[in-house]
Amino acid sequence: MISKVEYKGQLRTVAVHLQSNSEIITDAPIDNHGKGEAFSPTDLVATALASCMMTIMGIKAESMDIDLTNTSASIKKHMGTTPRRISEIEVTILMNQNFDGKTRKILEAAALTCPVGQSLHPETRQNIQFVYPN
Repeated sequence: MISKVEYKGQLRTVAVHLQSNSEIITDAPIDNHGKGEAFSPTDLVATALASCMMTIMGIKAESMDIDLTNTSASIKKHMGTTPRRISEIEVTILMNQNFDGKTRKILEAAALTCPVGQSLHPETRQNIQFVYPN
C-alpha cells in the first residue's frame, strides 16, 4: 500500500502517504457542491502532471550535470461536463535558465515522457509550454 484515504465529512478527505506520514487534504470544488478550501482530487491530477514532468526533467538534468533548481510551473485545469472529467490541462514550465537548442529538446522530450501524462485519458488535452528567460 502507498496511502490511505479517510472521508472526513462535508466533502473533505485526508490522504496519508504511508512511508512518510505526510498528508494531503482534498475538498470538493465550489462548482461541484464543495467549499474549495483545498485541492480538489482533479486539481491534484493536474498538479501531478506538472510535478511529474519536472521530476522527470530533473532526473535527466542531473545526468547532464544541469541544475534545474527554481524551475517552476503554473497549471490550469479545464473540466468537461458530459461526462464530468478533466478535458484539458495547461502546464507552463518556467525554466530557470536559457539552454541551447539541443539541451532544450532533450529536457522537453524527457518531460513529455512522464508517467502521469502517459496515464491520462487519451481525450484529455495536454497543452504544455516551456518558457525560457531572455
